[in-house]
Amino acid sequence: MRKAMTLGWLYAGVVVWTGCGVQAVSEVGAPIDTPATAADDSAAESVVEETSADAPDQQAAAESPTTDTVLPKLGEQLAELSAKSKERMPAQIVQVFTDGIEEVRSTGIVESALNVGAQAIDGELPDANGSTVKLSDLWAKGPVVVVWYRGGWCPYCNLQLRAMQEALPAIKAKGGTMIAITPETPDNSLSTVEKNELEFVVLSDVGNELAKKYGVVFKLPKKVSPIYKQMIDLSKYNGNDNDELPLAATYVIDQAGKIRYAFLDANYTARAEPADVVAALETL
Repeated sequence: MRKAMTLGWLYAGVVVWTGCGVQAVSEVGAPIDTPATAADDSAAESVVEETSADAPDQQAAAESPTTDTVLPKLGEQLAELSAKSKERMPAQIVQVFTDGIEEVRSTGIVESALNVGAQAIDGELPDANGSTVKLSDLWAKGPVVVVWYRGGWCPYCNLQLRAMQEALPAIKAKGGTMIAITPETPDNSLSTVEKNELEFVVLSDVGNELAKKYGVVFKLPKKVSPIYKQMIDLSKYNGNDNDELPLAATYVIDQAGKIRYAFLDANYTARAEPADVVAALETL
């Protein structure tokens, strides 16, 4: 009976995993306020009718602290998506993900990942069109905003990418360059770029090789992995069977290659607020 209930839920849509624990730190001040952690949002797993589900209320916005640019209130949009997902999930599925949250949190990944003050690690990665991009070439020209996202199949990722696209003029106004990094193959990242009409560079870190150097990679918990395998099949998107994903990490790197802002959260439904990223750029 339990198997039948689980499959019935699974075929209703796509499931995405969440973790717990959060840090958002800027070098020039105290920790930045962040969206609710998984302890408060433990059922933030998503059952979405389509992987490209429309974002909730894209009009929600915050004034940039330094310009007249209106920036999206990403945390509110993510919370709304999370709440709707929780309403659709059976209790036993919530428990599976809650246990997975604790498993990832207990690894200490948030605390051990590269953080503010550390030297960023250089790397060369292909973009969605196959051209190679070297990170140090970018930060040599000015500060770089680096956003890791899990994949185009993840509605929370698409919500964040669209929010960062909205924030792109403000990022550029502060002299910044925006890039996103995913473990997906270039062909799959190209689909994400086109679907979300992104005007910034998206790089493929196949095998999470660069993400591992930053310490932001985790292996799917054993009870969560079969659900992913059945409904998402990460190997199709990532080109391998590693069963690994990156945290939804965001960094601001200065021209010396030093990390000046970091958002690290094992609960991937919580993401860096665009306004916080723009504020970090203003301090450089």
